[in-house]
Amino acid sequence: MTALNSLQKLVLALGLCAATTIASPGQTFKMLASFDGSNGGANPSSLAQGIDGAFYGTTVDRGANYLGTVFRVTRSGALTTLYAFCPQNDCSSGRQPQAGLVLATDGNFYGTTPLGGKKGFGTVFKITAAGTLRTLYDFCQLSNCTDGSEPAAALVQGIDGNFYGTTLVGGDNGYGTIFKVTSEGALTTLHSFNSADCASPYELIQATDRNFYGMTNQGGANNACRCGCGTVFRVTPKGALTTLYNFDVTHGAQPVGGLVEATNGSFYGTTDAGGDGSSCSGGCGTVFKITSAGALTTLHSFMGSDGTNPIGGLVQGTDGDLYGTTYFGGDLTCNNGPGCGTIFKMTPDGTLQLLHVFESSDGANPAARLLQATDGTFYGTTSEGGDYNCVGGCGTVFNLSTGLSPFVSFVRGAAKAGQNFGILGQGLTGTTGVSLHGTPAKFTVKSKTLIIATVPARATSGYVTVTTPSGALTSDVPFRIIP
Repeated sequence: MTALNSLQKLVLALGLCAATTIASPGQTFKMLASFDGSNGGANPSSLAQGIDGAFYGTTVDRGANYLGTVFRVTRSGALTTLYAFCPQNDCSSGRQPQAGLVLATDGNFYGTTPLGGKKGFGTVFKITAAGTLRTLYDFCQLSNCTDGSEPAAALVQGIDGNFYGTTLVGGDNGYGTIFKVTSEGALTTLHSFNSADCASPYELIQATDRNFYGMTNQGGANNACRCGCGTVFRVTPKGALTTLYNFDVTHGAQPVGGLVEATNGSFYGTTDAGGDGSSCSGGCGTVFKITSAGALTTLHSFMGSDGTNPIGGLVQGTDGDLYGTTYFGGDLTCNNGPGCGTIFKMTPDGTLQLLHVFESSDGANPAARLLQATDGTFYGTTSEGGDYNCVGGCGTVFNLSTGLSPFVSFVRGAAKAGQNFGILGQGLTGTTGVSLHGTPAKFTVKSKTLIIATVPARATSGYVTVTTPSGALTSDVPFRIIP
């Protein structure tokens, strides 16, 4: 039987919503690959672009040992298993990863498993692009799991080079933690949630103010939901936490998927439930905007025809709009259920446009964040559907072109003067110039998909421009100079 991860359980617990809609024309959607069980299946994660231009992710289920995989997929859809979890009888390397990977400045990927490891309560791991995996930390090493347990969210590499993440449970009070871990596996617990928080924290982002922002799926001051409707919080690099907003059903409930800091300085996110969507018991979910001071605006309440349960979170495209998916909704006939989900885009002020409605054969139930790759196209995964039967399908990898142009991005978008930083793109061979906010930078072309540049001494924060034989490419976000 296919295992359900925590995101699926949260969605299913809220009830099933149904409606129908018509996809917007003018979008080019393509299913790139279908998982077949042997190479993984059920809930493939969000994708990370590697320095080779391919994409990397995890599956929570299936694979050679039926306990999840790390995979690589090319832009043309060639799918390869890099690692099958639990090759040991005791699953000491971890099992059933629920979160995606982060590409680090050393060119390797870092991730988490919520289960397995030497203690059985999850791990932090590093894996190379060739599939060599090393466990960095085993959770619940301390009495009563005060170091946390069950890390189910993706890591983020901070501007200090360390990795930051969360655990669903454990800590001093048993309600989850925020932690910092070095690339060698030295872990520090920064914050332990308490019974008032009720917690279940998910992924963090580091904002331009250097603080981390995230959400808890439960807890908060409002009791309209059992154990609270969830919160938005800010935490400093030293662990001082401030609750910015308490959800209340009307403005959303049970946020998941993480936040995104937009170029206008506000944060955007989604809630799994709540809002004005009367076709769903408890609401169909929302898209919201929140400032760093905690002022929240509900931009959209899903109604069923445009999707329900947007658990994957959002990404800001190079056109300034926000892109996301819904887990259910969009088609009454999908698998005789509540719809296979949708892809949508939204302007920063809340105007929503439906881009694609899933039909099972091209994928079903997308649960992970989209990735806009440096070719301008969006790439993602679905939890089910596709060409193979894993009780509803094993899941897919897809892309969606909306006509946006290629650009360059960073392995990590912040560094000090004199430090090196990685630039990702395509067609970089023959590059003749790199500039940071107009200041020329020294650089070395490592491959057609990777440049290593040095932060100029007198440069200021701003966009990076790379001059290639086919034209100039600009970064999707500004590069930040660390004083």
